[in-house]
Amino acid sequence: MTRARYQQVSLDDTPYYHCICRCVRRAFLCGRDHYSGQDYEHRRQWVVDRLASLVDIFAIDLCAYAVMSNHYHVVLKVDRVRADNWTQREVAEHWMMLFTGPLLVQRWLRDETADAETLKAMDIVEEWRTRLYDLGWFMRCLNEHLARRANEEDGCKGRFWEGRYKSQALLDEKALLSCMAYVDLNPVRANMASTPEESDYTSVQQRSRVVQKASSETKTPTLLPLVDAEHIESDDEATISRMRLMDYLELVDATGRALRSDKRGAIEGGAAGILDRLGVDQTTWLKHMRPRKQRAPLAMGPLAKVKAFAEATGRRWIAGQNAACALV
Repeated sequence: MTRARYQQVSLDDTPYYHCICRCVRRAFLCGRDHYSGQDYEHRRQWVVDRLASLVDIFAIDLCAYAVMSNHYHVVLKVDRVRADNWTQREVAEHWMMLFTGPLLVQRWLRDETADAETLKAMDIVEEWRTRLYDLGWFMRCLNEHLARRANEEDGCKGRFWEGRYKSQALLDEKALLSCMAYVDLNPVRANMASTPEESDYTSVQQRSRVVQKASSETKTPTLLPLVDAEHIESDDEATISRMRLMDYLELVDATGRALRSDKRGAIEGGAAGILDRLGVDQTTWLKHMRPRKQRAPLAMGPLAKVKAFAEATGRRWIAGQNAACALV
């Protein structure tokens, strides 16, 4: 039986989630459809533009993304503390960037309500606060917007997405970095790009341009940063992990080389040091990063954390637990 989305998210266990959404009947979200001859390449920018808007509105940060031909990947961090620290006026202003909001709240913002009306308006705003750090509402605002634009362009009605988005909890730093590298390497695996930095509409290309100090001609979303050399030992929650940006880019590149036998072969020696520092065996890492046909596990991380997440989401067991714990 399909579980409610809120039963697949436990913010007490982890704020990090990998979400995937695929078009219905594997129809084309972006790129060129070789059967119909239609070119949907411009739709990739729709996804990136919408992500850029939503991360500025929600208390949810973007760690990684990749826009493919018939699906997309995002790795998100839910920041409940940030939402809780917003004033009620800030919450209302954020929410009303997306929706008009009832007249009562509009009047409250203009200080035109009586005491009873003010209390009711504040109740509505508090409900908005919970939505602004809700993974389901973030994905809803992304998918509904894209579906409306695509259906309008195609002159049709009906479902555009295959179903509910799939989410995967990332329970520790190794699982997070593993998933981010997997997402960033999607175009390389699909032979859409020869190197990560040439992979258009991905977070790895966006991060690479930061290193190159190259500006983008198109709008890009704000990414949750990796640490710099000064803060490598800090526990700053405004960064993804203790890994530096250059180390991460090297890790993605070396992993991509090992995965593609038709390219440049073995892992570079420099990447081995990075994996050793994270306490990850090279053979296990490459086996874990190899594409799989079976369903991705619902959560990734150490066995103890996977069990705790299962209990928090009302499960006795999480399928694919052996694969999820491969990096331990």
